Amino acid sequence: MSLRFEELAWQETPLGEVSLRRRHDPALDVDIYEVKLGDEFLMSSLFPVAEIELAHLGLAAVEGDALTVVVGGLGLGYTAEAVLTHERVSSMTVVDALDAVIDWHQRELLPVSTPIVTDARSRLVHDDFFALMRSEPASDSRYDAILVDIDHSPRHLLNENSAGFYTVEGIQRAAAHLEPRGAFALWSDDPPDDAYSALLAEVFDTVDAHVVSFANPLTGGTSANTVYVASAVRAR
Repeated sequence: MSLRFEELAWQETPLGEVSLRRRHDPALDVDIYEVKLGDEFLMSSLFPVAEIELAHLGLAAVEGDALTVVVGGLGLGYTAEAVLTHERVSSMTVVDALDAVIDWHQRELLPVSTPIVTDARSRLVHDDFFALMRSEPASDSRYDAILVDIDHSPRHLLNENSAGFYTVEGIQRAAAHLEPRGAFALWSDDPPDDAYSALLAEVFDTVDAHVVSFANPLTGGTSANTVYVASAVRAR
């Protein structure tokens, strides 16, 4: 049996203290991995469904093979691991601003770390994803899909420095990193936001806000996240 509670890693970062812990829930008889930023819970392995669907829904919106994918935010790794289950993907770059998180996976501390760090198609990069999206893309390095899971939602941010990413200009800058028929997908902890969908529709021809529901064993009911998927960049 696992220890009832164990702190696996802790590090001071520019955003504050980040820690990874594992606890055993005797009622569910499962090990739960959790990430905290200071006193705030950021993510839990108990609820990976929408993070996984971020990969599947985003890639379903892209046709063709030999797809190049960039994932903004590594976290517990469920989105990245799901991307690698798609044989159509030829390369995946995962960008995370916290080198501590990358280190967790390189040390294979999490359940899905091994495929992420051993698959030849996968590359982990310590960088500011939002700064990358603000930069001018090289003509030969555009992506087929951009998948993002960093902030809680377009309205609830971990850091105000990312606010510009959720404006029309920010979306346009991100879309410049996509192939014309590529797809942009974003995870949100909030219900569908019509105002944000409208912003996406100014840049993309097709926009969908998918409600991803999942059982919540803590409440005994159902919870839901939102995955926005936008595809076909409009000509500017």
